[in-house]
Amino acid sequence: MTQTILAGRVQEIDAVRGFALAGILVANIGFLADPGYALSGAMPIPDGPVALAITAFVLTKFYIIFSFLFGYSFTLQMRAAERAGASVRARTLRRCLALFVIGLAHGLLLWIGDILTLYAALGLVLLALRGLRPRTAVIAGSSIIGALTLFWLALAWLSTLDPAAGQPAAADPAAAARVLALATGGPLDFLTIQAELYPPLVATIWLFQGPTALAMFLFGLAAGKSRLLEGLGQRPRLLARVQWAGFGVGLPGGVLYAWTSGRGGAVELVGGAVNTLTSILLAAAYVATLLRLIGRFPAAGRVLAAPGRVAASNYVGQSLLIALVFTGYGLALAGRLSPVAVMGVALVIYTVLVWASGRWLRTHRHGPVEYVLRRITHWR
Repeated sequence: MTQTILAGRVQEIDAVRGFALAGILVANIGFLADPGYALSGAMPIPDGPVALAITAFVLTKFYIIFSFLFGYSFTLQMRAAERAGASVRARTLRRCLALFVIGLAHGLLLWIGDILTLYAALGLVLLALRGLRPRTAVIAGSSIIGALTLFWLALAWLSTLDPAAGQPAAADPAAAARVLALATGGPLDFLTIQAELYPPLVATIWLFQGPTALAMFLFGLAAGKSRLLEGLGQRPRLLARVQWAGFGVGLPGGVLYAWTSGRGGAVELVGGAVNTLTSILLAAAYVATLLRLIGRFPAAGRVLAAPGRVAASNYVGQSLLIALVFTGYGLALAGRLSPVAVMGVALVIYTVLVWASGRWLRTHRHGPVEYVLRRITHWR
């Protein structure tokens, strides 16, 4: 595969980012498609084959890719600052502040599962650790993942001492009905439920996704310093080995995670421990497969690279379109569509965003959100 570089960007990296956006859309859409169920059930959409597939092959896999790319992009931003003779520290502080404000608005107004505020906070940690050597960064990230796995296994063991304590709480139909009614009642009703649910949910995201995201930041930092992705397309044998290991271990791990989700007790905790490891392998296999595909079909890479170049705008944009379809901001279809129909809506939204990204980039260098981030980062 020949590497394509445009205006200082590597198209293959943008294509991976655009691909990750599709997975994040599929993972997120179910929570607004049926918010009452999502907050009282174990799956983002009602139980069934669609929920099983999403949990096994999508949930926790694509934010891992995004987190890795954040760490990788951080090294590219460091190089850009050094070439411009600017302060890496000042630029990163301003960028993280802007990202936090955008994430806060995104979480309160559109999507309570926003991850941008977490990325902004972890970006400061990455700034402090930017001097790590690649090997040290990999060891630190691996240590975090290992500690998380042991933590879940320890909880599983403790739950066997009192099996009743680890059982999931019974769903509250009245609470679920209230959430659904507010989500579809009108803009002010939707904002009311957003304000109620956002603080506890963002705390949960920081607590449970934060350590894994930090580990992936460190892996991305190491890969960026080694320029791994910028030459990976020319190493098909390595990509093939990643596929064999990733799918061979990651797919069974994903199925186990889906089967144990919602069961409570030691079984679910063991599934979480296994998923902590195997989700990274499966995500790596996805990326390796994509790189091999766009090596054979460069046009597919160009299509995916468009939304990847304006990833922040697409991340916010997909939340806006989901809200317009399912909440009181628009059609208020939450709770009315089958899981298969919800996936159809996801496909339509992603197609629209890919098309819109391509059209936008014909006349603009950056997306709307990226423009704001660059203005504040560069302070000009």
